[in-house]
Amino acid sequence: MEIKTIGVLGAGTMGNGIAQVAAQAGFNVVMRDIEDRFVQGGLKNIDKFLAKSVEKGKMTADQKNAVTGRIKGTTKLEDMKGCDFIVEAVLEVMDLKKEVFKALDELCGPEVILSTNTSSMSITEIATATKRADKMVGMHFFNPVPLMKLVEVVRGHFTSDATVATCMDVVKKLGKEGVEVKKDVPAFIVNRLMIPHFIEAMVLLEEGVASKEDIDKAAKLGLNYPMGPFELMDLTGLDINLMVNEYLRKELKAETKWQSSHTLKNLVKAGRLGRKTGAGWYEYK
Repeated sequence: MEIKTIGVLGAGTMGNGIAQVAAQAGFNVVMRDIEDRFVQGGLKNIDKFLAKSVEKGKMTADQKNAVTGRIKGTTKLEDMKGCDFIVEAVLEVMDLKKEVFKALDELCGPEVILSTNTSSMSITEIATATKRADKMVGMHFFNPVPLMKLVEVVRGHFTSDATVATCMDVVKKLGKEGVEVKKDVPAFIVNRLMIPHFIEAMVLLEEGVASKEDIDKAAKLGLNYPMGPFELMDLTGLDINLMVNEYLRKELKAETKWQSSHTLKNLVKAGRLGRKTGAGWYEYK
């Protein structure tokens, strides 16, 4: 089956980024969210990113218009019916994801692959909401999607070889590099490596070993990381980090190792979620 139209569920940071790279790769895109203000916000972010590319001479105004012209924003789930491939990028809540995929399974043709951008949750469990577990797969993009090259292609227990091969081909056409996660384990590869790094950074801060600024500086200059752990948490979203933390603690039954920082919990309670809200570990204009 030739994939011409990609459906993206969710117009937030990850969703609009996925929609943008798909449209830039020549695919038609249907980007859906539950309210029009979210859809318009996603379209605005795409336009803003592409406008900067025009300013920098990376594309022409005509090329920008061609990309935005391939993206249709909608609040109607029914508009996913004509899509050849689906990527879900809604909140990291298992019940919500199951609800979405149950509806998509009933709406889309039997040949359509359904993928989730979850950063940590079980593909196998999400697939139980569908009747096509062989065509259910993880497609974990990284933030910011237009700039980050990696996509984790994650197998559920019943995901077929043909589904993985199609996903790897889509990843390549999007201009990304894919890695295959052969087993459906919590948090896959990158987050299993990254979250303990975040946790230890927060322990160092709470124990008064060093300031967050110096911990970030040490990671960048001593480990050659492009961003420090607190800077990266602000970029990805503190709420997302907390949800992944709690999910890992529940799934891996290792309460001490995956214990969430009280400071992180309080920042999320205060609505300081990082760059997207203008404040997290750091303040942003």
